[in-house]
Parts: sequence; structure tokens; C-alpha cells
Amino acid sequence: MEENTMSETRYTTDHEWARSEEDGIATIGITEFAQEQLGDIVFVDLPETGSIFDAGEEIAVIESVKAAAELNTPLTGEIVEVNEELADSPELVNESPTDEGWFCKIQMSELSEFDALMDEQQYEDYTSNLE
Repeated sequence: MEENTMSETRYTTDHEWARSEEDGIATIGITEFAQEQLGDIVFVDLPETGSIFDAGEEIAVIESVKAAAELNTPLTGEIVEVNEELADSPELVNESPTDEGWFCKIQMSELSEFDALMDEQQYEDYTSNLE
């Protein structure tokens, strides 16, 4: 039987998620809760590949029919890939926020930042207090 190599997902109080992939890379996006609050997403402005950000910095802008919002990276590092599909299909963020609607991949330079984020149970507890 193949060893389970499932990636781990962590969350922020700003409703972003980060999924740890191989080689210190993390995929970043927004949660189901965030996309529900924003409503229909009509445009996403993504960061440039090769850009370097500190944790907490704005890396993307999300425009919906209701409002514009920033996506701040929970992790320090270099953007190694962006989800080009979002340029033509920003609705993927609404349809599949934690899968096809991811925003970018970052090469983490501070792995401890990932460990400091909330796990799924902590995030569920956090959002249940917001409803």
C-alpha cells in the first residue's frame, strides 16, 4: 500500500489558507467562508512570479460584485507560480476556493510561520464564533 503523503492545510484569522506541498512550497488561497462573504468574484489581480513578500503583505486583490478585498500572504517567501486560470475564470474562487481556485504558490523561507497558523479544527472553532 502506498504511503499517505497528504499535504497539510493551515488557516489564518483573515480566512486565507496555506497548503504545504513538497520542497518547502505552499499553495495559498482563500477559504469557503471568505468567498461566501465576498460574493461573486469578478476579477483577481495576482502577484508576479519571482516577487518576494514578507508574511502579512498584500499579494493579490480580489474584486467581487460586493467589494474589493486584499489577499495577504501568511508566509514569507518567493512566489514560484500563480494560478493563470483565474485571469479568465475568477469564478473558480467561488466554485472551488480550496482546490481549483488557489491563487499562488510560494517558496517558504520561514517554515515556522506555517506551523504557527491554525489547523482545521482551530479554524472551524474560530469561524463558528463569527456566525
